[in-house]
Amino acid sequence: MEFLAEYASFLAKTVTLVVAILVVLMTLAVLRGKGRRTSGQLQVVKMNEFYKGLRDKLEQSLLSKVQLKSLKKEQTKADKKLKKQPEDKPRVFVLDFDGDIKASATESLRHEITALLTLATPADEVVLRLESGGGMVHSYGLASSQLARIRQAGIPLTVCVDKVAASGGYMMACIGTKIISAPFAILGSIGVVAQLPNVNRLLKKHDIDYEVLTAGEYKRTLTVFGENTEKGREKFQQDLDVTHQLFKNFVAQYRPQLTIDEVATGEVWLGVAAVEKSLVDELKTSDEYLSERAKGAELYKLHFAQRKSLQERIGLAASTSVERIVDSLWARLTQNRFW
Repeated sequence: MEFLAEYASFLAKTVTLVVAILVVLMTLAVLRGKGRRTSGQLQVVKMNEFYKGLRDKLEQSLLSKVQLKSLKKEQTKADKKLKKQPEDKPRVFVLDFDGDIKASATESLRHEITALLTLATPADEVVLRLESGGGMVHSYGLASSQLARIRQAGIPLTVCVDKVAASGGYMMACIGTKIISAPFAILGSIGVVAQLPNVNRLLKKHDIDYEVLTAGEYKRTLTVFGENTEKGREKFQQDLDVTHQLFKNFVAQYRPQLTIDEVATGEVWLGVAAVEKSLVDELKTSDEYLSERAKGAELYKLHFAQRKSLQERIGLAASTSVERIVDSLWARLTQNRFW
């Protein structure tokens, strides 16, 4: 038992030291990289080749050699005919947005939209595959403003939701000329929420004073450490109500077919129910929609890949390592229970 106790103590010290070193490295990387604009590169992939490759693989597995030879002859004739009389197919630009609480993907999205707007015309289409449960108001406000650029250019925008587009995610989705949802995707949550702990009573219990000094009556309404007042709560609630009204107005602007007061309650609906409330226009997965469009259009997937500096890569690696250690320790402490 004594050996185990010593080993546990040694292990705890080692883990603490590793975490401390990683935190220091991460902090240095963030501080050195702060304020620097990272460059990147726009990647363009023709998705028609992907769908063609899937079909070719299946044909090779299912068809006989005679059938494959006959099919190849037909395809060769079709290709020759197409070269003589080239078909002017419409273009579909495909974008992906996987949103976190800070809508971090906006940085890539803005460059992708800037690029496609240099060539796209109202005869083309932009398809956004959107996944987001929402997050910060200002972050998703900027992401939505980027999508609004597409609508302002008169280019059709189709938003596909396979899993979730709620709160700030739906704020982005509603800008689409058409919204397509998987049957059991989660949509809605047109509401605003804010929460914070207050430990003022705990501080008082231990005779700890905490002073909050402000210039401006409402510079600080609710605090974590100070004593909150009823007047501060009322002002904070007013701010939430104003934000909610702006949210409702924004959604109503792009989805006038909605009965906005009926759906702007903060509730969420699955796709099969959302289509009945006009939150979405059609039930279909993004795979189904894009494979159909690939039959008559040229599909191009755009992705702006950010080039991270050495400091940012070290910071990311350190952050990931810390998260893994914390997750491992938490799993042990909670006996592998998941919430």
